[in-house]
Amino acid sequence: MRKAWQNLPNGKIGDGMQAIVIAENSEEREFLSYILRHTGLAVARTALVKQVLGSLLKQPVDLILLSAKSGTAVSDDVAAVRTMSQAPLLLLHDPLTEDATCELLDAGVDLILERPYSSRILARYVTVFLRRAGSVPVSILTTIQSEQISLDPATRTVMLADNPAQPLTPLEFRLLYVLMSNADQVIPTEVIIERVWGYSGDGNRELVRGLVRRLRRKIEPDPHQTTFIHNHPGVGYRFSA
Repeated sequence: MRKAWQNLPNGKIGDGMQAIVIAENSEEREFLSYILRHTGLAVARTALVKQVLGSLLKQPVDLILLSAKSGTAVSDDVAAVRTMSQAPLLLLHDPLTEDATCELLDAGVDLILERPYSSRILARYVTVFLRRAGSVPVSILTTIQSEQISLDPATRTVMLADNPAQPLTPLEFRLLYVLMSNADQVIPTEVIIERVWGYSGDGNRELVRGLVRRLRRKIEPDPHQTTFIHNHPGVGYRFSA
């Protein structure tokens, strides 16, 4: 694992952009690595989440692709990854119930693809995530601040009053930036999907719900009472300070 991690080739999407593939099955691991390499990423591979946690601190990556099976402690693995990295996390899994899907989105997964999945669609999602992550230089985005909350694009952190700044994942940051830069306006769910995930058309509303829940846990002073992010059922979401 250490050799694979230290000898990564340069990618095409962005100079030196790197990904990690985590899959127990060696054949699937090689197949997924092949897909990511053809999107222009440098790829490291490992079988288990616990084998890569220490490396994520020393060698940050731009994308994490986790393949998991039913019956495994996927939520625990996702939580462990999120303590070490805020990189986009894509999960491949067997068909899930709605509750299980919501649980994994709440735990920190950015996108779930159920088996059987299309290699072409997976490659497109990877490209979209990385393109969106690097499409707007944070240096040209200005800090958005109110009396209660401040969003800093330079560090991709959010701070409430005098509390310590909290890091945001790329998707959490894009969602909060869209909402805060259009404060007191209801942003339709379809528009959120387009601006945050980078594609248009009928999107998966559960993706938005899961991302909103995760963001609320980081910024709402009272988890049982909405202060900042308000839901307008059937329409979209609104930020109010």
